[in-house]
Parts: sequence; structure tokens; C-alpha cells
Amino acid sequence: MPIHIVLVEPEIAPNTGNIGRSCVVTESVLHLVKPLGFETDDKHLKRAGLDYWQYINLEMHESLDAFLEKYAGRRMFLATTKGGRRYCDVSYRDGDMILFGKETAGLPKDLIKAHEDNAIRIPMGKDTRLRSLNLANSVNIILFEALRQMGFPALE
Repeated sequence: MPIHIVLVEPEIAPNTGNIGRSCVVTESVLHLVKPLGFETDDKHLKRAGLDYWQYINLEMHESLDAFLEKYAGRRMFLATTKGGRRYCDVSYRDGDMILFGKETAGLPKDLIKAHEDNAIRIPMGKDTRLRSLNLANSVNIILFEALRQMGFPALE
């Protein structure tokens, strides 16, 4: 089973396009949880994903609640600057789902609180002027660590 990248209410089309491209080349599944800050036929989305967009293993979800209901019982990690564990201190498995929040606000606080044991973070400096890394960069850091741990399944 592939890794599942879940974008909760993404706002910036080029970020989602770049993440989609990463999902295609790693054979990962991309989940988009509405509302989206763009249309999926947005030229910026497709430009960032180049000609890969048609090959994305994509699932759309009407809401976070709908997504959580559909995948209840699945192992999920929440990527957040408020995570208690570093992303590299987790042992990833086939089929894991990694959730990322929207660019301006991250994941909902109540979701993080309810799943704080599975909240992970990318270590960063303490300078408060810097909020976090770009969403597409964050996804790739964690996605490739998960794939590395699993021996890069089905990848050359």
C-alpha cells in the first residue's frame, strides 16, 4: 500500500501542484479535503504539476469530517509545528496517512489535540519571525523519510 498525503483545505494551487507531482513519482495517493482555495482546473495548479496531473492517484473529500469518517481506524500522522515528536522519530508503514493543514493556519487545533500522540514536526529554528517551511517542501521532507524507512518500495 502506498503512503497517503492528505492536504486539508489547501489554499495555494502551485503548492498542491508540486505535491501532486511528488505523489505521482513516488506512487503515493493524494487526498484533497475541501474547501480548496483554488479550482482543480486552475492553470497554476496544472503548471506546477506539469503534465503529471492526469496521472495523480487523487481522492477528493467534501470535508475533514467526511475524510475522517471514511478512514476511521487508519494510522494517521498530523504534520504540525506543534507536534511533540520529530517526523524522523516515527516508524512509518505502508498505507500510513500523513495530514498537512492549509498554508495560513495549519491543521485545526481540536484535531491536533485529539491526536497529539501522532502529531509530528519538522525541527526548525526558534526565530518567531519564521512560521514554518513551505507546504510542498514540508510534504517532501516527510514523504521521502517515510519512503526511505520502507526501502523506497516500487521506486528505482
